[in-house]
Order: sequence, then structure tokens, then C-alpha cells
Amino acid sequence: MEKERYIVHVDMDAFYAAVEQRDHPTYSGKPVVVGADPKGGKGRGVVSACSYEARKFGIHSAMPISQAYRKCPDAFYLPVDHDKYERVSSEIYEVIKKFHQAPGTIRMRTV
Repeated sequence: MEKERYIVHVDMDAFYAAVEQRDHPTYSGKPVVVGADPKGGKGRGVVSACSYEARKFGIHSAMPISQAYRKCPDAFYLPVDHDKYERVSSEIYEVIKKFHQAPGTIRMRTV
């Protein structure tokens, strides 16, 4: 008998922003930008991640934060919380591993 094979796609592209929306219901359905402080459009640094709602304004990862602010000054601009994202990422990975029978053979690919 042939073993069943499953391929699972986990979209983590807006991960930081999605975690913030999960933790803060006020942000749900709103543009969220995680990254450097925009300082009223004069900030330096980049967008680390943004919600799909923010993308509708043309904002994307690695964009200068000042440019993101000009595109959507009313977005929620949040600092990066690496510890929280690492913790949540580990939780997600543990869920994925529960569905896998042979530990150590999960292949992660980024596109």
C-alpha cells in the first residue's frame, strides 16, 4: 500500500502584522505596518512586514518607512517584537510537526 503524501502551504508573508492583529482586535481589518518608527514621515528604517490591508495602499516589506507613511499615514505603525514572533512561530511549527509522522523530515521552503 502506498503511503499518503500531503503538501501544505503556510503563508507567513504578513506574519508579524497578522500576529499583531490577532493580539489586538482593534487592528483587525486595518492597515498594520511593523517596522521602524515613521516619525511623522521623517523616520529612517524599513517596513519589516505589513498586513494585507496595508498592501492595498502600495506598502510592502523592505519599503522605506517614510515612504510607507506617505502612502498611508493612518495605518497602525508598530515596532518589531522579535521575542513574540519567535514564540508564535515555534507554536505554529509545533502544530505542523503534530501532523507529520517522521520527525526531522519536514522540509521548509521559502518562495
